[in-house]
Amino acid sequence: MGKRMDFIAPKEIAFHEVEEKQLAAGEVRLTTLYSGISAGTQLTAYRGINPFVHKQFNNELRVFEPRTEPSSSLYPVHGGWGYEEVGVVSEVGPEVTGVSEGDVVYGTWGHRSSHVVTGQFAKDHLLPAGLDPVAGIYSQMGAIALNAILDADIHLGETVAIFGQGVPGQLAAQLARLNGSRVIVVDLDDYRLGFSERLGADHTINSSSCDVAKRIKELTRGMGADIAIEFTGVSAALHEAIRCLAYNGRVVTAGFYQEGATQLYLGEEFHHNRAQLICSQISGINPQLTHRWDRLRMERTVMELAQSGRLKLTELITHRVPFGQAADAYRMLDAQSEPALQVVLQF
Repeated sequence: MGKRMDFIAPKEIAFHEVEEKQLAAGEVRLTTLYSGISAGTQLTAYRGINPFVHKQFNNELRVFEPRTEPSSSLYPVHGGWGYEEVGVVSEVGPEVTGVSEGDVVYGTWGHRSSHVVTGQFAKDHLLPAGLDPVAGIYSQMGAIALNAILDADIHLGETVAIFGQGVPGQLAAQLARLNGSRVIVVDLDDYRLGFSERLGADHTINSSSCDVAKRIKELTRGMGADIAIEFTGVSAALHEAIRCLAYNGRVVTAGFYQEGATQLYLGEEFHHNRAQLICSQISGINPQLTHRWDRLRMERTVMELAQSGRLKLTELITHRVPFGQAADAYRMLDAQSEPALQVVLQF
C-alpha cells in the first residue's frame, strides 16, 4: 500500500492509504524521494481561498461558474495539488525500454509515496546525471519561472524588475540575468531578499521602506524598468509593477491573484504610460514560440541549466520535513511562524 496526503477541508490534512496497482505493459512505478510545497497555489487550497472552492471551471467555455450542486466541493484535494515531485524507478513493467530500476525521474504527481507513469514519460523526464535528486522538485516551478521569462521577451541590456522573491521570483531573477538583463528585485521580506542578493540580483528593494516605483526610476536614470514580472499575486504589487515601468513597458503577471483587485488603478500609470499587461500561465506558452517551445523543453532547460551550475536550485531549500509531518509544515507556512523559502517533504 502507498500513502497519499490530502486536504480534506480548509486547513485540515489527512493521510490515506492507496492500493498500488500491478503494472501494465509499458508502465513504470516511481517511489517518491521528495515533494516540494508550493507556498502559492497549494496554500490557496490549504487556506480555502482558491477560486475553485466556490466556483468551477467550464472547460468548454473557459469561464468560471458558481458551484450549483449541493454536493459539489473542491475537497478532498487529492495529493494536496502537489506539483514538485521527484522519485526513483522502483519497478519496470513489460515492454519498457530506455528506463532502469534506480533511475531518477522528475514530474508532477502530488504528495504521495509512489506513482505509476508510462515508460515514455519516465524516459522523457530522467534527471540529468550528477544533479542532486532533490533538484528534480523544480521541474514545474522552474518551468513557471522560465515561461514568464519567455513571455517577457527580454532583450540584452534591458532592466527587469521582479516583484516577489518566493521560489518562482528567485528563479526568474536568475533566468533574467542569464538573458543579459539588469535585475531589480522587490519584496517585503529581508530574509528572501538576502537570498536574492546572494544569488546575483543587481539591486534589492524592500517595498516597505520606500516608494518602489520612484526608487526604480532613480536606478534607471528616470526611465523606469523595461519589463516588470509580478509573482506576488497581490493587486497592490501589480499596481506598483505598472508604476515602475518605462513608457511602453510591459508587465508580465505570473502571480495567482485571489479575490478582487481593490488596489489596482488602471486609470493612472497604466493608461497614461501605455503599459502592456501580459498574463503568464503554465498551461500556455508565448504564441510566437509555440512552434519551438513546449512544457518538456522548458523543464529540460531548467534541469540542464542547474546541471551546468548556471541556475541555483537546491540553494533555495530552507526546510526538509518528513512526509508524515506535512501538517506541521503547512501550519508553519500558513502562519509564517518562521522564515522559510522552499519547504520539501522527504519520504
